[in-house]
Amino acid sequence: MAAGESPDPIVVVHSFPVWLPLTQTWMYNQVTYLPSSVDAHVACLSTQNLDQFGLSRIHSLSDQPLWRQLWEKGIRRLRRQHHSRWLERVVERTHAEIIHSHFGDIGWADAGTAKSAASRHVVTFYGYEVNYLPCHDPVWRGRYRELFASVDRVLCEGPHMARCVTAMGCPESKIRVHHLGVPLDRIPYRPRRWIPTEPLRILIAASFQEKKGIPDAIEATARLRADVPLEITVIGDANAEPRSQAEKRKILETIERCAMSASVRLLGYQPYARLMEECYRHHLFLHPSLTSADGDTEGGAPVTLIEMAASGMPVVSTAHCDIPEVILHGTTGLLAQERDVDGLVAQLRHLIETPDCWGDLVMAARLRLEQEYDAAKQGSRLAAIYSELV
Repeated sequence: MAAGESPDPIVVVHSFPVWLPLTQTWMYNQVTYLPSSVDAHVACLSTQNLDQFGLSRIHSLSDQPLWRQLWEKGIRRLRRQHHSRWLERVVERTHAEIIHSHFGDIGWADAGTAKSAASRHVVTFYGYEVNYLPCHDPVWRGRYRELFASVDRVLCEGPHMARCVTAMGCPESKIRVHHLGVPLDRIPYRPRRWIPTEPLRILIAASFQEKKGIPDAIEATARLRADVPLEITVIGDANAEPRSQAEKRKILETIERCAMSASVRLLGYQPYARLMEECYRHHLFLHPSLTSADGDTEGGAPVTLIEMAASGMPVVSTAHCDIPEVILHGTTGLLAQERDVDGLVAQLRHLIETPDCWGDLVMAARLRLEQEYDAAKQGSRLAAIYSELV
């Protein structure tokens, strides 16, 4: 490289099973907010929602001729892995120096490709694959040990998740805490103000999973109806999994049992633009995450919670996983303990009784997020992690 010339960009292939579900907007931000020093590609088996998450460098097996898709499926069965020759082809075609696998189980599946291609390997863990997967399918304990022996870097959303990954056998020297960034340049800061004579509008936004604690949220708001008129909006729905469908039934039963039907709007899944539109219509965000009966957890902190706090809305949540890394109790938001409906009621009532104090809370939250969770800054920090490896 001649003097004064910029170094060539680091070529990174991001490996996903599907690009991209509506609930994974944060993945799109990770890729699009990388600086120009990184040449980012996406390798996946199929695509969806490209009208919202389209990129110029998506390599999807679903776009290939049928014979190639069937061949790949056969190879995956033989190797008992999710990705195989398809990812290898993308790495060869792009001359990728780094494979960045998203989700721990995908990282294990990609490990052989990283080795055969002589690419450095980065894996980000997110949630279900940290606690739920190895508990319910013990084969993953051994698979993760295999992964940790070969991987170059393991990224975790916060210190709680990092401790969980360490407990599974990953050397601490390979782990980096890397917060998931949100697009603060596209989230205007509008501190909420509530006049006690008007209805208090509370937003709940999450997929219908037990770990999201939505029944607790409904029950807590129901206990406040005598104190203040409420309007509750729920954005989210169940997926096809039986445990998610069961949680939806529990949510609907809780609404009925608590006589909250007239106060709760159920909007189902909504595009990100509609979520943010509703965000600015509401006064408070409520997200009481918990450890589910089957061991599933958030792993880190819900990205929607970060986005809502960034918008200038007070947040009430729980001391679960890495949520306390985002919401510093009493400083950037309020926290109750998991499964503590009385505690949620107490925190909500505190906000209802002290609306003049909301300003300090939301300003502190925004300043913290600008330092630690801004997508542009986190993109540069991720690029620095890549630079350590090449």
